[in-house]
Amino acid sequence: MEAQFAEGGRLSMEAEISERARVDAAGLSLADRLRGSLGTHVKVRLVSGAVFEGTLVYAGVDAFVLNDKRHQVLVPHLAVESYAGLGRFSVSEPSAVRRSIGLSNALRGLARDRSELTVLLRSGSAQDSGMAGVIDKVGRDYLDLAALRPGEARRAPHVGHVCTVPFSALAAIRSVFTGDL
Repeated sequence: MEAQFAEGGRLSMEAEISERARVDAAGLSLADRLRGSLGTHVKVRLVSGAVFEGTLVYAGVDAFVLNDKRHQVLVPHLAVESYAGLGRFSVSEPSAVRRSIGLSNALRGLARDRSELTVLLRSGSAQDSGMAGVIDKVGRDYLDLAALRPGEARRAPHVGHVCTVPFSALAAIRSVFTGDL
C-alpha cells in the first residue's frame, strides 16, 4: 500500500510539472522561439510560396533576418507560413527598448543606408522576382520604394516611379549580403 501511495504522489508531481510546462509555453512568443534559434540554419516558407534558407541572425518582435551566401532577407513574421529547423529553446528579450524596436526601425536603417534591395509581396508567386529599388521613406505602417534598375544610383532621373507598400503586404525584403547586420 505504501508503494501505491508513493507511486500516486510521483504521478501527481509529474502531472503538475507537465501542466506548468504547458502554461510556460503558452506565454512564449514566436520572437522568443526565433531568438532561441539564433545562429542556426532555418528554412522558411512564405504564404506566397517563396522559400528562403539561411542562418538566422536576428529575431525582432515582428520580423527576423536570414543570411545566405549572397543575400540578407528581412521577413515579417506575418508573411511566414512555416519554419523548419528551429531549435527547442526560447529566449525572452530582457530589454524593453529592444522589445519596442520593430519592422519600421529596420526599414528606416535600410532607407538611411540607401541600400539597393528587392521587395517581395505576399500576393506574389514563388517565382516573382519582386520590385527592385531603394526605400525613400518609411512611415508607421508603410514604405515608399523608388523603383530603379539594378546598379543605378538613387537619382531623380533614374527613378521609374515610387511605389507605396503597406507593411501588411510585405513578404520579404532581400538585399545583397554585406557581411554585417
